[in-house]
Amino acid sequence: MARRKTVHMTPKTMAKPLTAFTHMSFDVVGTLIDFESAIIGALDGIARQSGITLDGEDALALYRAARYEPGAGLFPDDLGRCYGSIAAQLGLPDTPELRQRLVEAVGEASPFPDSVAALARLGRRYKLIAMTNARRWAFEKYETKLGLPFWAGFTADDTGTEKPDPAFFHKVFAHVEATGGTPGAILHTAQSQHHDIGISRQLGMTNVWVERRHEQKGYGGTIEPDAFTEPDYHFKSLAELADATESAART
Repeated sequence: MARRKTVHMTPKTMAKPLTAFTHMSFDVVGTLIDFESAIIGALDGIARQSGITLDGEDALALYRAARYEPGAGLFPDDLGRCYGSIAAQLGLPDTPELRQRLVEAVGEASPFPDSVAALARLGRRYKLIAMTNARRWAFEKYETKLGLPFWAGFTADDTGTEKPDPAFFHKVFAHVEATGGTPGAILHTAQSQHHDIGISRQLGMTNVWVERRHEQKGYGGTIEPDAFTEPDYHFKSLAELADATESAART
């Protein structure tokens, strides 16, 4: 991933060992679920029907610009509005049916190839917590495709806000404390620097950056952070994280 800015939002400290945690929290869309492929696939299908050749990365850039406009709605419902903006710039037809087609395509997005098996492995060692800006209807679809691995799940509907708002994280902290755990025992795992890695560092969490776009330039469908935050742990896949936790447990 291209790093245009390298100033750390908060200094990195010595990370706790992976064996020190009882809970592991996850961003879902982009970390466990491949929403970018779903967006590109849906738009490419519409473009082909119109005789238009689509560049996937260009389409993601248009989506990103549209998604983070002021007053945007909740994900993935808001993709209907985003489609209108994308269609106007790419010369695609714009109908209510095509707008809904994009919403449904992302609602049915698939897990990354390693997500299901890696979550099953991690679930043997940690209580897994989902933290997603998606609406609950979409999360329930994703959770099923992921094999129902979560001990608890929090959505934008449940928290009334979206990451990187600290209030989202505090809702999770409160739940963990109410069930006998401590926030310091949560290891936060995500691919988004903007939504997760920076704010989790500010809140004192130990974090894991799963760099899903390590072979691609730019930030794809995710907003670029104001500053890059060096994570406590850095892996290129969820399988690598599962391998590391198992190796740590053996030592």
